[in-house]
Amino acid sequence: MPAKGKHRRPKSQRFTRSIAVAGTGGAALALPLMGATGAHAATPTASVAQNVEKTATTAPIATKKAAGTKMYAVKPGDYLSKIAGEQKVTGGWKKLYSDNRSVIGSDPSLIHPGLKLTIGKKAASGSATPSSAKTTTSSAKAKASAEKATKATKATNAASTTSSSGYTLPVEGATIGTSYKVAGSMWSSGYHTGVDFVVPTGTTIKAIAAGTVVSAGWGGAYGNQVVIQHADGQYSQYAHMSSLSVSAGQTVTAGQQIGLSGATGNVTGPHLHFEIRTTPNYGSDVDPVAYLRSHGVAVV
Repeated sequence: MPAKGKHRRPKSQRFTRSIAVAGTGGAALALPLMGATGAHAATPTASVAQNVEKTATTAPIATKKAAGTKMYAVKPGDYLSKIAGEQKVTGGWKKLYSDNRSVIGSDPSLIHPGLKLTIGKKAASGSATPSSAKTTTSSAKAKASAEKATKATKATNAASTTSSSGYTLPVEGATIGTSYKVAGSMWSSGYHTGVDFVVPTGTTIKAIAAGTVVSAGWGGAYGNQVVIQHADGQYSQYAHMSSLSVSAGQTVTAGQQIGLSGATGNVTGPHLHFEIRTTPNYGSDVDPVAYLRSHGVAVV
């Protein structure tokens, strides 16, 4: 009997450290009976730690992307107002040009395929905090003030564009992009034969003085154009228009709408190309700004 008891105790110890196997539909599931807690307690903790570490690593990267900028490569047929609209740039093409002036140069209408433009910061996603809401309100007020100032400036310009001599600017409130006689290989004459007024597509184009329309239609590289003969024998030319409002032989008055600006012909973006000529034909150009000023028109 002592011999049997002596062999049962070691057998009992081996049994408590062994694996109990339960059959389940022909499969076996091994369940540790001893040491399970000590062997596997660290596993959930390690998994959580890994997840926390992963979140902490990726969170700053996501924030950085949300707060960053993106690059846009100019494609054939692109122009600033088109890009600004498609990319939803706050402030429109003027803001896009301001942000990329060092890349584009002095003329916003001259952009070429492959040019890399920086699109501004993306709006932060999620609900606005009180501080961001305050910033948004301040920005809205600043924008409203800027719009009022712009309207006031345009109104002032509109009131002063027509001179006592009966001459006016071809577009209101526009600035000059490329000036007269700027040299460059992009022009067949070797230089710019007029001035470019920076305006978006659809801007009203006006006759600078009373006269007779000698041509109105397609002008090759000039796109849709109008040429008007004035009383002093000089001719004014308006090019790259999106639509025409007059026809050849028609008489017009100073300030009368003759069409809308656009980007037809050989251009990279919408603007009005304006010339003064001694004949109705290309190659007889004179300084258009000097001509307008000689008739009392203020040109910015």
